Amino acid sequence: MAAQKINEGLEHLAKAEKYLKTGFLKWKPDYDSAASEYGKAAVAFKNAKQFEQAKDACLREAVAHENNRALFHAAKAYEQAGMMLKEMQKLPEAVKLIEKASMMYLENGTPDTAAMALERAGKLIENVDPEKAVQLYQQTANVFENEERLRQAVELLGKASRLLVRGRRFDEAALSIQKEKNIYKEIENYPTCYKKTIAQVLVHLHRNDYVAAERCVRESYSIPGFNGSEDCAALEQLLEGYDQQDQDQVSEVCNSPLFKYMDNDYAKLGLSLVVPGGGIKKKSPATPQAKPDGSTTTAGEEEEDEYSGGLC
Repeated sequence: MAAQKINEGLEHLAKAEKYLKTGFLKWKPDYDSAASEYGKAAVAFKNAKQFEQAKDACLREAVAHENNRALFHAAKAYEQAGMMLKEMQKLPEAVKLIEKASMMYLENGTPDTAAMALERAGKLIENVDPEKAVQLYQQTANVFENEERLRQAVELLGKASRLLVRGRRFDEAALSIQKEKNIYKEIENYPTCYKKTIAQVLVHLHRNDYVAAERCVRESYSIPGFNGSEDCAALEQLLEGYDQQDQDQVSEVCNSPLFKYMDNDYAKLGLSLVVPGGGIKKKSPATPQAKPDGSTTTAGEEEEDEYSGGLC
């Protein structure tokens, strides 16, 4: 079966080459027919699991479409070549071709297709190169934002923010979350704005920037419904505990369901949050001590008794 498909692919390649030849009566190559044959060859090689040959056929198809000024079809072929590289586990090279395809989609005036290609590339590279994935998700968000598709844009920004937090790139994460929050405010999704404020505060506290964390909460009072919400109350309690270096209070807030059931990356930030200086524990009340006559005395009374007869 595989050998049959390989032969089929080679036949299509030969036909494509014939369409590209010129002669006395044929002055111009037939790029359209050649591209079609290269596409068929790519499918045959793919079915035979000959991904290297399939990738080469896709690239030749793309060039033929470019020569024919068919940008959309050229972009599709480059994207297919990228997917063949993915099958060969050559992910960085795959992403480069998919990026090239997305630029051609934009040039062709099909931004939706460009955005989907960039998002696909981000998913491919996320586990191998998170930094590149962040860049791709941000690019995708920009494309959607330019098309005024804000819900799709903010979803991609959220992916970028979480990757930045996972990589402990907190300065960039703080800016990314702020952009998310601005978009949610614009589309009037206020409850999600509250959650983004919690995420911001946790990121700022991990940056050891209490002032920025407090400012986030203060600025959020202008968001309808935030003041008086459980999110607001929890954040005020968190900031109070952090400011007073009360680790018990901070841990209590961060272990509450409100924090624990956030996106995993933010929940982890809460659970690992430590106040400056290691924190203080709440003092336990003094334990009463028994006197010989059966009554009790506290540590304070004992100290008073010690000096009751004077210093001499």
